[in-house]
Amino acid sequence: MFHVERPYPPLLRIPAYPASPRDREALESHINELMKLGVLRNVGCKEEVEVTTPVIITWHNDKSRMVGYFRAFNTYTIPDRYPIPRIHETLNQLSKAKLITPMDALKGFDQNVLTPHARKLLRIIAHCGIYEYLRMPFGIKNAPSHYQRMMNTIFPHELNLAITFKETFIST
Repeated sequence: MFHVERPYPPLLRIPAYPASPRDREALESHINELMKLGVLRNVGCKEEVEVTTPVIITWHNDKSRMVGYFRAFNTYTIPDRYPIPRIHETLNQLSKAKLITPMDALKGFDQNVLTPHARKLLRIIAHCGIYEYLRMPFGIKNAPSHYQRMMNTIFPHELNLAITFKETFIST
């Protein structure tokens, strides 16, 4: 489970950012999809909401991506110092391989359940409502360290694996 450590943070209730009609439609589509997958849930109006982070839509090659704008939130998060391999370490590990097979953990961050405390801190706001993440979202300061630790725990002594928080490589 992913937990967020914060030293008595200020309560950050940042309002939703304005969005174009195209971005609004994309946001609604992403939110509905994430709710179907069990990654998000609608907080509704029954719960008191102390923390909200706005979401934005980014576009690349006519494809949209929903991004939580967690910059203010991350400022008050205690950093997780778990080591993440540097690119040159990974390249050195793979340099003598005759064959390299990349593996992508499908929706890897979505496999990490949030603690109830983290859920309340990782609520997002859009023009269509307030939602809380049930799974670890992208953009959180300690998410890469947490994911790296999880992968190293699952594959503790695999000599032919080069594991980074973005990709896993099998070398032969």
